[in-house]
Amino acid sequence: MRNSEIKIPQPDEISSREKEDAMGAYLMMFAAWGIGFPLPIFNLIAAVIYFYINKKNSRFVSFHSLQSLLSQVPVTLINVGLIVWLIRNLFTDLTFSSAFFICLVFMVLSNILYILFSVIALVRARRGRFFYMPFFGRVTFGRYYGPGAVSFSRPVEENRPPEGF
Repeated sequence: MRNSEIKIPQPDEISSREKEDAMGAYLMMFAAWGIGFPLPIFNLIAAVIYFYINKKNSRFVSFHSLQSLLSQVPVTLINVGLIVWLIRNLFTDLTFSSAFFICLVFMVLSNILYILFSVIALVRARRGRFFYMPFFGRVTFGRYYGPGAVSFSRPVEENRPPEGF
């Protein structure tokens, strides 16, 4: 089967294990909170580890793992940027500009949207369905189901005698 002919799995064709693994990709956003580290960089590290551990399981799990990872990157960068800005202000002059508060509102809204989309994707993944997040759904779908999709088949190596025989 050519990559352009990759069949999109239907919910009844996906095993419970795959559904749970795909759902777990979206739970990585709570990983740092669960162990007591409320810093956003730990969530991103957990998502990267989860992706690399599960990326060869199935296309369905890989799709959800990569989408979760990619959608977490901008939110993490925004959160880290604002935390650094806050720490710098606390140790230098204790004044906060209106730009800081505008960025704070933007950060809160982006985190709310991220959590909302992640919960929707989590529920849909558990049901064996796809949810395409804005910006990242199309990229991830193309990587695992599009014309240039990643191959999951391994080439069969020929058995050969050791060198010198």
